[in-house]
Amino acid sequence: MKLKTIKQLVDEAMQVIKTIPAAEVKTMVENSKDVLLIDIRDVRELWKSGTIENAKHMPRGMLEFWLDPESPYYKEECKPELTKILFCASNWRSALATKTLMEMGFDNVVHVEGGFKALLEAGLKHKEVSAKQ
Repeated sequence: MKLKTIKQLVDEAMQVIKTIPAAEVKTMVENSKDVLLIDIRDVRELWKSGTIENAKHMPRGMLEFWLDPESPYYKEECKPELTKILFCASNWRSALATKTLMEMGFDNVVHVEGGFKALLEAGLKHKEVSAKQ
């Protein structure tokens, strides 16, 4: 049995998903109400480094459940018609998550080139997250 590496999976995802630069994300977030910026990092990462203001935290393990209208865990604010912009610490988890959402039928999902750090560098506002929230 030959196992695929995580790098192979990410490379395959990158071939089929749309990746956008952080500067484009900033423009989209500032100029449209039809976008949902989604931070898929683990909550401990948010406690350590914060997130982006107005980003919705959806941990990777719950993402598909929260976005599927037929799931008992569906979040009403995650309307299928909203453009979903996913980010993680770098690119790998968001690339895999974007591919999975596309396989679910979402055609309005992208991920951020460079992840969280790139969003901060592009001028999106940082938000502290405490363990008590």
